[in-house]
Amino acid sequence: MGDRVTSAADRQALLAFARHAIAAAVGAPVTGPAPTLDDAGHGGAFVSLHERDGDLRGCIGFIESDEPRPRTVHDAAVAAATRDPRFPAVRPEELPGLRLEISLLTPPHPIRADEVECGRHGLIVSRGSRRGLLLPQVPAQFGWTREQFLAATCRKAGLPETAWRDPDTQLEAFEAEVFAEPGAGSATPESS
Repeated sequence: MGDRVTSAADRQALLAFARHAIAAAVGAPVTGPAPTLDDAGHGGAFVSLHERDGDLRGCIGFIESDEPRPRTVHDAAVAAATRDPRFPAVRPEELPGLRLEISLLTPPHPIRADEVECGRHGLIVSRGSRRGLLLPQVPAQFGWTREQFLAATCRKAGLPETAWRDPDTQLEAFEAEVFAEPGAGSATPESS
């Protein structure tokens, strides 16, 4: 698969792999062994869990990783299901009703506010010990302007909405290859 997943088969294998990891972690029935993936690439990944109505049920990820991509997806999937502080851990009986979405990230790089493109860039805003991240699909799904995206990411970091204008605030961008199981819900403003 390399650093970017390109084929439908690779995407389906990663989704099945993530679902298998979650099932094993929450004690849900697991059918057969985990799918085998032969990815030598590395990079960040987020796994989002959505309920049938599209509501977010968990989203955790890693901006960067030295682990092979399948390991990063595995760890993000398990964390999204069991350790997202915004939600209780997924119960085994919930798993069939959840849809998984995977975002494979490029490495983040510094960016100026006027260079941010909604729908293309994910955004990281940080100042001091505060840091917020929104995936690139979030502003596209809500039809946000660049300024709304910057303000929402600042809120996610626990900073004032205009903190992105402060020279002490760091802005970083990344891109993501996003794919989901059929019927996956859309992101909410709280999505990581």
